[in-house]
Amino acid sequence: MRITADWLDAPSIQKIFDAVECGDDTARVVGGAVRNSLLGAAVKDVDIATTATPDVVQERCTAAGLKVIPTGIDHGTVTVMSGGQGYELTTLRQDVETFGRQATVSFGRDWTEDARRRDFTLNALYCDRNGEIFDPLGGLEDCLSRRVHFIGDPHQRIREDYLRILRFFRIHATYGAGDPDPAGLLACVQERDGLRNLSAERVGMEMVRLVTAPLAAKVVALMESHGILEIVTGGVARVVDFTAFHALADVAPEIADAPLALVALAGFVDEDVDRLADRLRLSNADRKRMRSALSAAQALRGKQTTEPIQLPDLLFRFGRRGAVDGFLLDWAGSGEAASEPERVRSLSDLRKLEVPEFPVLGRDLIALGIQPGPELGELLARLQARWQASEFSLSKPELLAAIDHPH
Repeated sequence: MRITADWLDAPSIQKIFDAVECGDDTARVVGGAVRNSLLGAAVKDVDIATTATPDVVQERCTAAGLKVIPTGIDHGTVTVMSGGQGYELTTLRQDVETFGRQATVSFGRDWTEDARRRDFTLNALYCDRNGEIFDPLGGLEDCLSRRVHFIGDPHQRIREDYLRILRFFRIHATYGAGDPDPAGLLACVQERDGLRNLSAERVGMEMVRLVTAPLAAKVVALMESHGILEIVTGGVARVVDFTAFHALADVAPEIADAPLALVALAGFVDEDVDRLADRLRLSNADRKRMRSALSAAQALRGKQTTEPIQLPDLLFRFGRRGAVDGFLLDWAGSGEAASEPERVRSLSDLRKLEVPEFPVLGRDLIALGIQPGPELGELLARLQARWQASEFSLSKPELLAAIDHPH
């Protein structure tokens, strides 16, 4: 079988093949790029396996005018820059001794041995520079059938690296079809305590990708029912809300935003947001977005005792993104259908309405002779409250006039 793809025909990668494939050395693209091309999915990164040793790869690529970066030289990996794009080239490897991620490896020339070191059969697919598929472990059928199968004994592969538990679920959520492989699922459940020993960064990278995958709702529910999700999040999850959140895909591209998906999954209060952000090593920007979304959702859910918050007020208090995020979280938790007409209209309005901007600044009051200090701040707050109560209709002159005529 042969694949055809623009990324494979690109001069940048063909130049690498030209440089590396000398003498009896060969190179093949491996893993995700091959898998995604077979499944019609986007290809973001291209990894290349080769029989050439790292020093030979560096020498040949440098001679060809390519920049070489020794990103993982101890493990046989270098990054080669070609045509403005980075390609990871890794020499074929075989295990000498296995100690989880600290396995002792040696370089080799056996493509089947290299394949056996990989995690899942659909990731152990190779193609040459012309797109010809090399399938040493029968992964092609699994890939085309969208089955995620561990290579060899699932327990052994998981014990080599417990992150493979999350990769099993994440890859199934992204590329799988039907129910997960029973043997793989059983092994993940029985080995789940190993997740507690993983670094937050590694867990976070997998979860960020998992919660936005096409089958995320189904897979997250499965993880929760088997006692895996709680280990990862460190708390109770809102699986029903998360499922409803993903059901909004047709009207809300925001479901592809991991911070919002995570707060839909496990964000009850601010403390939950902070726990998740710390546990998964999320960025400060992600934490801020999650907090804003949760606050906006809480405002919509009637934290106030008066009438429900109106859309312009939501926009003013939380900005466009915060207002939309909060609206989606509230919708997911409301039990209302994803096609509910009033909700659809309100969401459309939130995307189109002008965000109200308070027209009075401190310098406007200073120009009227009011001295800087607490009194000025209090006056600004009263004017803003009056402006909000007018449904943002009062103009700047009208607000300033109210200073002399408060009644």
